[in-house]
Amino acid sequence: MSTQRLILATRNAHKVTELEAILADAGIDLELVGADAYPEVPDVKETGVTFAENALLKAHALAQATKLPAVADDSGLCVDVLGGAPGIFSARWAGRHGEDRANLELLLAQLSDIDTPHRAAHFECAAALALPDGTERVVAGQLRGTLRHAPAGSGGFGYDPILQPDGETRTCAELSAEEKNAISHRGKAFRALAPLVREALGLGC
Repeated sequence: MSTQRLILATRNAHKVTELEAILADAGIDLELVGADAYPEVPDVKETGVTFAENALLKAHALAQATKLPAVADDSGLCVDVLGGAPGIFSARWAGRHGEDRANLELLLAQLSDIDTPHRAAHFECAAALALPDGTERVVAGQLRGTLRHAPAGSGGFGYDPILQPDGETRTCAELSAEEKNAISHRGKAFRALAPLVREALGLGC
């Protein structure tokens, strides 16, 4: 019997490798590919108002277009004193999608008069599984910490240089990839999703 294929709604090879390792650790044997394996399928607009809604939108769209099971995630930074913002707008907080430096600088400016004890924040990720028959599963993972007053570190991306995880003296951008993956919001969400993938796809124990 051929190995079952699962599609991850991303064109980021690092994300595919990360989920591949998590599924392998869980003893799940399947073929994982990114969305770039299906270039004819257009990217989905993230029109949801929560991370879970956006992840489900992407997973369902890919599952319907390919008739294969699909996984998607959506994530962002939630700042307590801002009522959870930037949240789903994290990647376009400064106005245009993906401008990491502008997003980070705008957020630091907005928090410039907020003292360290009140700079609690967390990264949040929702990971969703959708099957062609409409079956869906969604889970979440968080990485809590405190926002620094200035960026530190050259690793990671997005807001990594200013979030210092609880219990750490370094920012996410100062951690090694292995250290970050072990505690990251996306890693936690994908690890929580792995047994649901096994169950939904009937892959046994």
